[in-house]
Amino acid sequence: MSRDAQRAKVYAAEEFVRTLFDRAAEHGDPVVEFFGTRLTLPPEARFASVCSVQRYVDEVLSGPAVRRRWPEPGPIRVRPRRGVTAAHFERVDDVATIAVPAERGNWALRELVVLHEIAHHLADSDPPHGPLFVETFCDLAAAVMGPEAGFVLRVVYQKQGAR
Repeated sequence: MSRDAQRAKVYAAEEFVRTLFDRAAEHGDPVVEFFGTRLTLPPEARFASVCSVQRYVDEVLSGPAVRRRWPEPGPIRVRPRRGVTAAHFERVDDVATIAVPAERGNWALRELVVLHEIAHHLADSDPPHGPLFVETFCDLAAAVMGPEAGFVLRVVYQKQGAR
């Protein structure tokens, strides 16, 4: 596997985007000032359990917008993760798995994090956070959450120097 040189840039960009969504939700107003433009953010799903994440992943992978872009995505299994700090994607042989913290209210039980992990499955790229991953995650977020989510990710990735 190649060195994952832009991992830190990808994570920094996504932390910024999650904070943007959090602040909009805290204020109860989806309209944000985003680099000089007023933009309406789509709502972001939050999950209460591993089962609800599994249902969401299944729905995303079978959705028409995703099927048009990735016709045969293959299944992803969702399992609880012991650690509480992050979600994780793994592929062992032909089995794709997303591990998520099982604690309700955990920061990782949110749509942007789960879509990040699904993007790993769809991109299956080396390095894991390289250009193919970035493009895939932006396209996936736009297809599932709406074009504003994809736009915000693209701009923030670019500002962080992730390509």
